[in-house]
Amino acid sequence: MAPTTERIQFLRAVRQLHRVRSFYTAGALLWAASSAWTGWQAPASRQMWVSLTLLTVFTALHITASLSLRRLAVPTTGRPAHHAASRKATSPRHAHA
Repeated sequence: MAPTTERIQFLRAVRQLHRVRSFYTAGALLWAASSAWTGWQAPASRQMWVSLTLLTVFTALHITASLSLRRLAVPTTGRPAHHAASRKATSPRHAHA
């Protein structure tokens, strides 16, 4: 029973990392736009540096989540999944009356 539970927890962790990575991507895009706008309006201001700092933080978090997802990626073995049909030709199953 433990391998099934571990597999479910693994899949949940991967899904959560995908969601978090999307959130970090949106945050990085937001702070990039904010940094560009603030840099245009008030170059070298405190607000611009704060925006750049938050852009750096969200970019680092996005990279960390991406690396974690790559590390957790399931390697493909080239074998069919256990629920897939076998490669052997199966005989037709007809009911003879």
